[in-house]
Amino acid sequence: MATKDSLVTIFGKANVLDDPAVLAAYAKSHSFDPGFKPWYVVKPKDSEQVEKLVKWANKTKTPLVPVSSTGVKLRGDSVPSVPEAVVVDMSGMNKVLNVNRQQRMAVVEPGVTYDQLNKELAKQKMTIPGSLKAKAGQSVLTDVVEAVPRLNPMIQWNFFDPLRCAEITWGDGQRMFTGEAAGGPRDLEKQWNNQTWQVLYMGPWMTDYFRFVTQAQGTMGIATWVSLKTAVKPLVHQLFVAEADDLAALESFVYKAMWTRFPDEIFILNRAQAANVMGKTVEEIEMLKEVLPPWIVAVGVAGREIVPEVRFEARSKDLIDIAQANGLDLKEGISNLSGRALYEEVSGTDKGKTYWKDVYAGSHQNVFFLTQLDKTGMFLKAVREIAEDLGYPTEDIGVYIQPKHLGSSYHMEFTFPYDPDSAKQEGRVQDLVDAVSVAVSDLGGYFSRPYGKWAGIQLNKDAQSASALKKLREIFDPADIMNPGKLPI
Repeated sequence: MATKDSLVTIFGKANVLDDPAVLAAYAKSHSFDPGFKPWYVVKPKDSEQVEKLVKWANKTKTPLVPVSSTGVKLRGDSVPSVPEAVVVDMSGMNKVLNVNRQQRMAVVEPGVTYDQLNKELAKQKMTIPGSLKAKAGQSVLTDVVEAVPRLNPMIQWNFFDPLRCAEITWGDGQRMFTGEAAGGPRDLEKQWNNQTWQVLYMGPWMTDYFRFVTQAQGTMGIATWVSLKTAVKPLVHQLFVAEADDLAALESFVYKAMWTRFPDEIFILNRAQAANVMGKTVEEIEMLKEVLPPWIVAVGVAGREIVPEVRFEARSKDLIDIAQANGLDLKEGISNLSGRALYEEVSGTDKGKTYWKDVYAGSHQNVFFLTQLDKTGMFLKAVREIAEDLGYPTEDIGVYIQPKHLGSSYHMEFTFPYDPDSAKQEGRVQDLVDAVSVAVSDLGGYFSRPYGKWAGIQLNKDAQSASALKKLREIFDPADIMNPGKLPI
């Protein structure tokens, strides 16, 4: 049996943790899925140590669970599903390895957060479009590898943009570069000296290997750096907002706006979710629920270095005209909601002591999936009916709809706040999440990020894909050491 000494040999004594209180913290998440306390937590400092660890785990048959973000764990993907696992805490590998303005690229390690990366990018007047009000301590690498939706879908030229190349240690212990980086040499500094910037994601050869680790919850391997497509920071920017009494009233405008490719950011929030985003206290959230409209669509317009004012003015006027043609009034702000203030909240990281979705009731659960915009009303109706049947207040349900990949699909997310100190509320929300998950699947929703029970629901719908995934796991992780139990195949 493996011993602590063998881990200390790789990482040093200070980077092998076994304090019971520390281990217990890695076994908790917002998920209702059960988790196990890990055997040890190790903190690598470089990719060589990660490679040694994975090879050690293959010899000792020890499960590994990679973690990159710090703070509250929102899902169960980074909590061990089996006993005697070793958590690989990558948060200490937090270097921004390279920023290249000419190529608009950045290369980051797993522990780099949005605040850290944007601070470095700002030095060269650059930025990276983020996800909706990312939590404090959120790893950028994890966010993009798990394909969390971007606020700006117009820069997604493939489904996984801004992710491009990566260094991966697969479950069998083999370490490789993917995409353009695989052309070698396996040394980033030498590649940069040769004017190679890890821009193209295709390869090596005819296979896009980076896709095997995306949305896989660490079950294929461990990424130790990724290259990301960034953007020039706008010189002029405004987030416009339009309101509507029902979701259907926003559909035609969003479709037309996406078709023009004029917006930067574009997303939809219902009253409850907008209040959750903006409110800092329970009282503020309650007040906002009283004054905000039932639905809002937010549209960002930017002007960058070449004639920024002209670009901004032309696109703004066209989008305002398109909105009016579809029965909407696109403005810089609406009842107690400034577009600029909304943008500051959604584009930044959460600054509160309590995670923003937990402020209202103390905890929350999410159900999210991919669909098409014209089908969102069908899902909304089904979720409300289930909530009413179970006695959950429908006015507390938060809804967030985000176009992805130039509008080729839409992320739809339901948030259910609840009091974790109330066994009755917790049980009701657990029943609600289970029932909604099944209903979403039955109606054609696609769990592209299949956490917890969603993995079984989604994989059971496609035996051929499940069989292919099983074969891939046998190739890349033959000993089944990478986060076992997360994808039940």
